[in-house]
Amino acid sequence: MAHMAAPIDIDYTRKWHVMIATGSGIFLGTIDSSIVNVALPTMADDLGTSFAAVQWVVVAYILTLATLTLGVGRLGDMLGKKPIYTTGFAVFTFGSVLCGFAPSIGWLVVFRVAQAIGASMLFALGMAIITQAFPASERGKALGISGALVSVGIAIGPTLGGFIVDQWSWRWIFFVNLPIGIFGTLAAHRFVPDVPPPGGQRFDYLGAAVFFSGLLSFMLGLSLAQSRGFASMPVLSLLAIGLLALLGFVAIERSVSQPMLDLTLFRNRLLTINLVTGWMTFLAISGVFILVPFYLENTLGASPRQVGLVIAPAPVLLGLSAPVSGSISDRIGPRRVLVLGLVVLVAAYATMQLLRDDSPLWMIMIFMALGGLGMGIFQSPNNSAVMGSARAERLGVTSAMLGITRNTGQLSGVAVLGAIWALRVSHHTGMTIDVQEAPGFAQAAALRDVGAILTVLMLIAVAMSLWGLTEERRRSRTSEAPGDQ
Repeated sequence: MAHMAAPIDIDYTRKWHVMIATGSGIFLGTIDSSIVNVALPTMADDLGTSFAAVQWVVVAYILTLATLTLGVGRLGDMLGKKPIYTTGFAVFTFGSVLCGFAPSIGWLVVFRVAQAIGASMLFALGMAIITQAFPASERGKALGISGALVSVGIAIGPTLGGFIVDQWSWRWIFFVNLPIGIFGTLAAHRFVPDVPPPGGQRFDYLGAAVFFSGLLSFMLGLSLAQSRGFASMPVLSLLAIGLLALLGFVAIERSVSQPMLDLTLFRNRLLTINLVTGWMTFLAISGVFILVPFYLENTLGASPRQVGLVIAPAPVLLGLSAPVSGSISDRIGPRRVLVLGLVVLVAAYATMQLLRDDSPLWMIMIFMALGGLGMGIFQSPNNSAVMGSARAERLGVTSAMLGITRNTGQLSGVAVLGAIWALRVSHHTGMTIDVQEAPGFAQAAALRDVGAILTVLMLIAVAMSLWGLTEERRRSRTSEAPGDQ
């Protein structure tokens, strides 16, 4: 089925219309995973809730994305990508309006789940649709642009959110999705090619259920650890259940004739490195973008508008560097370019050691600029390398795998780094205390501790990618096929 004829019928002259339709969905879905970060302190005050509770506005969204994306990707391969993608746009838009009218923190979390159900359809299939819509000679550039939209969406969210919250209220960070969502729904219906899927495929219901249960348990365990600690019995139980279920999922996928996830994908060690290092970068940036607004507002006394300005260099440099890195990687290969991006990220997170409770705002702007530059250089070639390895009949699942690494990375960053930050704040104050009420020196010191962890994490990613570069050169010298061992 790898040579299915459907892509031959695609009108490539409309490829940029498809990019607009899918790109707006990818951007909109991504930006909503981060735009609320800067509004969390305001939401907590307005809705009368705690730091731990208001984080579920972010966690519930990312958790839903992470658990549904793989199944949606498989359904797209089976039933066709266009109808699912278009439906996702409409569901996401309606969910956004509901979020804007939420009367309490509980209802806001529920509506964020509804919003994320639609976003999972956009994330799971967006890159797969782009891969089909562009000829192979332009695929790397197209995927580089879509990858840039993902990273820019994550990076620009807090900046845009800061302006919106300062100018109007936190509710408008959801209402602004309405016009874009209506446009995207109509554009997807008009321009996304309706490629008929190959017949005779079956959905792996057992595998889907076990995967959903395992990932849900694991992510809930990480989230609950923020309030109860990683050593508590409920957290340990959830993590153990999640791990056992995911191991069971692997066993199921190895035994069924039409698995939801083709595990042979991971026989390519270079591809596995791409997915793992991509997960690491999203873990890091999501943690930074949820913690830095608290640091800026609570420790440095910055207003939401100032927070937006301070964070602005990240999306600007990311947006400028991502298309360039994508084009360069098309000419010289992705591996060397993405290693450079990881090195820049090491430098970015290392600069967090300079943060104090009286740091000037320009220092944080430099840190954010380096982070945006590193993400821009890394993400485009990394996404292109992953999607370029996919067989035609598995584009949806491969696209979903990128979404899962992104979403689980983001959720892990929010949960794990949020928990570490809270624990280190208590350590530096010498008592258990609400992080929002802790003195500035403790919040700054805890953020430096997080920065040290992220620096080490990025150094590991650099080492893995350098090994991948060496392995790639070895294969080239021995004329070994890219998918072989």
